[in-house]
Amino acid sequence: MNAVASMPPRVLIADSDPWMRDLLSQMLLAVRGDARLQMCATGPDALEHLRELPDLVIATRELPGISGLDLLRGVRKSPRLATLPFILLSERGDSASVREVLPLAPTAYLTKPVDMAGLKARLLTLLPNSGDVGAQRAPQIAAGTTLDHYVERRRLECDGGPLLCDVQAAVIRASGDMKVLEANLRSDPQVTAVLISAANSAAKPGASPVLTLQQALYALGVTQSRNLLLALASKPGAYLTDPLLLERAEVCWNRSAHTAEFARSIARQQQLDEWFCHCAGLLHCLGNLALLRVLQEWQLAGGELDEVRITQVLRTFSAPYGSELRRRWRLPLELRELIAAAYQLGGGVYSREKLIVNVAAQMASLGADEDVTQIAQGKPARLLKIGVSQLNWWRGAPMIR
Repeated sequence: MNAVASMPPRVLIADSDPWMRDLLSQMLLAVRGDARLQMCATGPDALEHLRELPDLVIATRELPGISGLDLLRGVRKSPRLATLPFILLSERGDSASVREVLPLAPTAYLTKPVDMAGLKARLLTLLPNSGDVGAQRAPQIAAGTTLDHYVERRRLECDGGPLLCDVQAAVIRASGDMKVLEANLRSDPQVTAVLISAANSAAKPGASPVLTLQQALYALGVTQSRNLLLALASKPGAYLTDPLLLERAEVCWNRSAHTAEFARSIARQQQLDEWFCHCAGLLHCLGNLALLRVLQEWQLAGGELDEVRITQVLRTFSAPYGSELRRRWRLPLELRELIAAAYQLGGGVYSREKLIVNVAAQMASLGADEDVTQIAQGKPARLLKIGVSQLNWWRGAPMIR
């Protein structure tokens, strides 16, 4: 490497898949918390970053514009970069593809889904620690920053909500069994949203959109699902610890779970896709949960919080946070529209799925001493032809959570 051992290493990550970039950045920061990461999605952008003389490159062979293989060729021909450590990732593991790469002497040629344990072992050799730099830095608040300004800034880059499930335990219990893994994780909004987003991001052009957790797990496969799940669990703030924030999160998780289960039950009765409706109901509070995670960051950085401030921030920013996450994570349009139906139907013609999710959200919002009569008299329930007795039956049915 061209950096002095005591200097923080500069690492270039080039991959068109945003979730793969995130996964690789998590792995790097777990090895060297002081690493200076440069991330890009195309070959031309990676070529520009190479001018800054990184200490290590991790690039995907299938980069758009200029392939990772061509980047490696250029590096090996450059007098300044010829000895630069270069890890090449690829979806191609056939013998012809490997033979094509070997003369260029990559530091490693790894096929996707990547064995993250093996990659970590290589990174520990390539990026040796100089002191205690394995832990990521604690968040900092700039002087004069108000809570509203902090929350608004973090909206564009937050990592989503906190985890409900013990993800590491769920992965261990499943032992590679997708059905068991899905059953252990299906109540967690953060897990569901991230895996659906990752599966759609990695899908081939023209593929049918992934709309449920079960579809996402099978699309990603055992190894990549496991990699993403463990990376989620290792991120700062993955789990809430403050009692006030946990109390608010429990309300959101319970409302999400009830909406999801009501939607699933009604969809099954209507002979529609029950897990699609379940997923939309589960994700409709993700903005609230993401905001609670950001509030924990604020508190850990020394900011003050109380119940009044938490309530005000949730009332103002939950909807924008939810919209931003659904947009940035590129959830399929049909899923985003179904999630929005939990709040309002708007004008026009409604699909039965939207009517179902709307009724389910109304049911989940009922207090213990409120009855379902008003819901049964509303337009969504009437269009679905479901009445008080049916709604009461669903209300008393046990949940799958």
